[in-house]
Amino acid sequence: METSTASTYAFVEDLRAEGVGTVLDRVLGTYGCDTLTVAAAYHRARDVTPHGPARVTLRRDGTHFVPPADLFGGLRLTPPVQAGAEEEPLREVRRRTAERGAALHGWTVFLHNTTLGLAHPDVTQENCFGDRAAPADLCPAHPEVRAYAVALARSVARLGVDAVVAESLHHGTFGHGYHHERSFVPLGPLEDFLLGLCFCPHCVGHAEAAGVDAGAARAEAARAAGLVLDGGDPRPWELPETVAAYVRTRTDTVTSLAATVAEAVAAEGSRLVFLDLTGAIKGYADGRPTGPLAVDEAWRTGVDPAAISTVVPGYAVLAYAQDPERIAADLAAYRSALADGCSLRAVLRPGVPDTDSAAHLAAKTAAATAPGRADAVDFYHYGLVPYPVLDRIPVALKER
Repeated sequence: METSTASTYAFVEDLRAEGVGTVLDRVLGTYGCDTLTVAAAYHRARDVTPHGPARVTLRRDGTHFVPPADLFGGLRLTPPVQAGAEEEPLREVRRRTAERGAALHGWTVFLHNTTLGLAHPDVTQENCFGDRAAPADLCPAHPEVRAYAVALARSVARLGVDAVVAESLHHGTFGHGYHHERSFVPLGPLEDFLLGLCFCPHCVGHAEAAGVDAGAARAEAARAAGLVLDGGDPRPWELPETVAAYVRTRTDTVTSLAATVAEAVAAEGSRLVFLDLTGAIKGYADGRPTGPLAVDEAWRTGVDPAAISTVVPGYAVLAYAQDPERIAADLAAYRSALADGCSLRAVLRPGVPDTDSAAHLAAKTAAATAPGRADAVDFYHYGLVPYPVLDRIPVALKER
């Protein structure tokens, strides 16, 4: 059963630079959290790191542990490894958090991996035009990707973490399939969504097994997206029924993968927390999500919160919004949709673009964790915001 009520996300690099003890003193002592959530496997990024050893940090795909031979032996997909992984930094963090009676969560990025996608393009998502143009997005329907996800999950669980926080355990989107993306075509929401759909043989086969005409869906997606590529204006948001039927089959793919990964994690003595990124898709850029609540648009990445909550013990959502009322509505809707017994966590950003003061963060924390909403609150991210912003966390936690 989940006992963690508040955590701060962090990178292994933060712990190395400042010292495990120093970070734990801040997170568990000064800030008042009872959990540290550390990236065990991460993706490529360029981050502004205000109190890091470098003020701008370049990150690479990879794990902070050496992949166990018994789990990855015979698999074609093996994760790249971060520098210093042989030192097993997370085992040291596990020991130090246990000494303080705190929980440790292993934050794991699963199917967003540019290095693997470039090396093995056949396991990435294939768009309606037949392009393998999203190397960061491994397809959750591909059998080898699913085997990779299970092995990765078991590896992180073996580190002794109390929970494996699963990021990107679903389909990817067109707007985040690579880095330094460019488009001088005025893609609207419809065209952007259609270009992100996967029509690889495995996704097509799954849809056809469910009685859906995948060929017709692919042709209609290509036709609709092609109109703007040929110089037309973006079309109003309305999925053609052939495409909508195809899209509905994707939720079974993601739910069954989540179930398999959750079982693998449980077999290693840990528990899975499924991280739903819909809140970031809607509010990442400016913290001003509009339109339907996040729970009602999770289907865009193949996520069915209600179904997934029956196969995982924990669920987390990114509450990336400035307005406490929006956060309250989003969390209440998720709580209503999730199955009884599935814990719910809300991830908040304590600084820009979502939050401008300690009082503001406190109001959002209270909105997220009121009765009938989230069971726990997490703060993103220790190494990415200045210390004065992190100092808002203890004020916020006092208002729960």
